[in-house]
Amino acid sequence: MHDPYPLPVRWGAVAEELTDHWANIRRLPAGAARGGAHGPLELGGRLDEVVEVYRRIPSGRLVVLGRPGSGKSILTTRFVLDHVASRSSSDPVPVIFSIGAWDPTAITFRDWLTAQLIRDHPGLAGTAAPGGPSLAAALVEAGRVLPVLDGFDEIAGGLHRPALEALNATTLPLLLTSRPAEYATAVAETDVLTSAAAVELTDLTLDDLADYLPRTTRKARGGNAATTAWHPVLSALRERPRGRGAEQLAAVLTTPLMVTLARAVYSDTPGRDPASLLDTHRFGGPGEVEDHLLETFTATAYRLRPEHRPDGAPRRGFDPERAQYWLGYLAHHLTRLDTPDLEWWRLGSGVRRPARVLVTALLTCVVVGVVDCVVGLLFDSLRFQIVEGLMTGFLSALISALAYWLLVAGRNTAVPPSGMRVKVFGRVGASGRRAWARMALGSLCGLVFGLGYGFQHGVLKGLLWGTGPLDMLSFGLYDAAFFGFVFTLGGGAALGLLAFLETPLDIRSAVNPVGLLRTNRRTVIAQFLVWIPAFGLLAGLGSALAVRPLSVLLGPLVWSPGSSVKLGLISGLCVAIGYAFALSAWGQWVVFSRIWLPLTGRLPWAVVAFLEDAYQRGVLRQAGAVYQFRHARLQDHLARTYRARRAGAPTR
Repeated sequence: MHDPYPLPVRWGAVAEELTDHWANIRRLPAGAARGGAHGPLELGGRLDEVVEVYRRIPSGRLVVLGRPGSGKSILTTRFVLDHVASRSSSDPVPVIFSIGAWDPTAITFRDWLTAQLIRDHPGLAGTAAPGGPSLAAALVEAGRVLPVLDGFDEIAGGLHRPALEALNATTLPLLLTSRPAEYATAVAETDVLTSAAAVELTDLTLDDLADYLPRTTRKARGGNAATTAWHPVLSALRERPRGRGAEQLAAVLTTPLMVTLARAVYSDTPGRDPASLLDTHRFGGPGEVEDHLLETFTATAYRLRPEHRPDGAPRRGFDPERAQYWLGYLAHHLTRLDTPDLEWWRLGSGVRRPARVLVTALLTCVVVGVVDCVVGLLFDSLRFQIVEGLMTGFLSALISALAYWLLVAGRNTAVPPSGMRVKVFGRVGASGRRAWARMALGSLCGLVFGLGYGFQHGVLKGLLWGTGPLDMLSFGLYDAAFFGFVFTLGGGAALGLLAFLETPLDIRSAVNPVGLLRTNRRTVIAQFLVWIPAFGLLAGLGSALAVRPLSVLLGPLVWSPGSSVKLGLISGLCVAIGYAFALSAWGQWVVFSRIWLPLTGRLPWAVVAFLEDAYQRGVLRQAGAVYQFRHARLQDHLARTYRARRAGAPTR
């Protein structure tokens, strides 16, 4: 905004059907409108006048419309900074809210504002008096907060109408930004924003470009500021406006987004000549010029340079070509999901469902087999544990695949981040119903695993003891019945307990993606601490207690206290691993984002570092718990480039 100065964003009037009656905007009493003082207000202006224009509106409600890249987000930032700098002690404090995260059918507007304030300023969760409302709620109710609502068009399509109706149910002053089409559609479905004036951002002019672009690049040789690399381009736009190259470039450089990209590519990067933008052989139309700027911007953002981050640590370098490929995969992934939100817990959703099941099962098989073999060496010989580890890993993979398909892949969904609640007693509600369902699934998986594990365990004992086939079959059937009973009880009870203690996290309340990832990792660790002793005790004690009654039904069973300890320890560890990989958001992140996608080249090994680096470079932005591409046009371009590269088609 200040290098060298903010682009001259301007706005003008909009169609009258998008604004309320001027008498309502002026807050005129009944009958006053007949006196002739209800005409339109003069609301035209430029970026440095935004607060002054806003204060001309008696209702304090303004809608700012603008097409993609026209400068809406910059306007909201400038509005907040200038308003804070000039406010009196009685004026409300302007706060930017990304309204795209609001679900008006689930939470009221005031409650949502309160929740967002507490999310960003945890100190406001306190109360002024015991039993009273939170400080955030008190500020909202007292009108001490001026909501600056950025991105009305980012609200889910079916929620525009209820969102506008909810805003009309309040008289709070506010500033709302939106793309024109989405706002006009919502107005057509219900009504205008009550008492709100509306303006629309206009295109940049050639004079704006002539003032701005030369000041963003270095002087020519000799230090002559009147001749920079941009001057031949600007001269062509002014002297030959009807020329094909000048006409298509002028059509592109009408929004702050494209001007900013042109600056990043040609002013901030040595050795590039902006005159190439006039080449009609290279660019057949405005769309190709925009694609070129988007493509080159990404490469420019990742050019190798000796740069340091604000914390003093050197920025991690990524190869520009590989970085573009990884970003292209992420953009393609979002396009397939039809969402702008890059959610770390859904990165595996881009893999086909059969492959997701197979990868989850394969990793579970390897890890469980190794853990079973290593821990089992404390109790049995290496030869026995190698065979048992292979069999246990294989059976764990089958059970993991079954549970993962029934609860996740079969529904074509992803495992959302969750938390662990401390309160155990109280109203059951949805968590209790989920716990019963998980208990049934756990019992089923336990039965299948126990039958398979017991049968192979009995057969393996027969082989080691050198018995005949009939005895081996007998051992296998005995152990299948025994372990089937034990794992059915243990699996159902342990999985039900975890489901009961598990509670969904409010994704919208997360401050940033990395923080949410760490929170869910702590949740999985807490689940391990619950699962291992719970399942271990159920399996170990259950097996010890079940020997005597089952011996009456099945005949003599060879079992010892050491066998109970081994069963409890190994089963607690292995089942917890299978649960984490298949049914937790962090486990799915590890399986796909940390192992499978980097292994197949679609993402780097250091995924978190790459995403944070892209955010620092301005390629991505953060919106609460998710990342988004800096602009929808950039996402579309990267996705198209990625698909063309995968298909082997030539790309510009």
